[in-house]
Amino acid sequence: MYSYKYPRPAVTADCVVMAREGDEAYVLLIERGREPYRGAWAFPGGFMEMSETAEECAVRELREETGLRTEEESLVQIGAFTKVDRDPRERVITVAFLCSMEGRTGVAGHDDAARAEWFNIKELPELAFDHKEIMEKAIALWRERRE
Repeated sequence: MYSYKYPRPAVTADCVVMAREGDEAYVLLIERGREPYRGAWAFPGGFMEMSETAEECAVRELREETGLRTEEESLVQIGAFTKVDRDPRERVITVAFLCSMEGRTGVAGHDDAARAEWFNIKELPELAFDHKEIMEKAIALWRERRE
């Protein structure tokens, strides 16, 4: 169906889910069950299918990896992250989305996520890929939207 003469990048969508409880803020992370970065913490996300939008991909990956369900309308785009070497598998561009919640809900690791857990944003583990950079932008956007 698709035929291209030139190489092209793959596209992923990542979902940064943040929740507030009292004065504390939390982010939902998954422990990667596969390489690259097996055992490292990352945002729920994955490769976009040819038949879906980036928003649909983010919602699907969040559900598949954590069991958490959200609607596309609840997502706010953080931005596109395009560093050439951001993923060791191949040339990958990701579109990251912010999803805000009031309070944490139960989650579990599914699909290629070994575990899913909420982390206080003041005590984050080391993150896979370029997710530290994405996290910084997500926190800034989240705070801006809450003011």
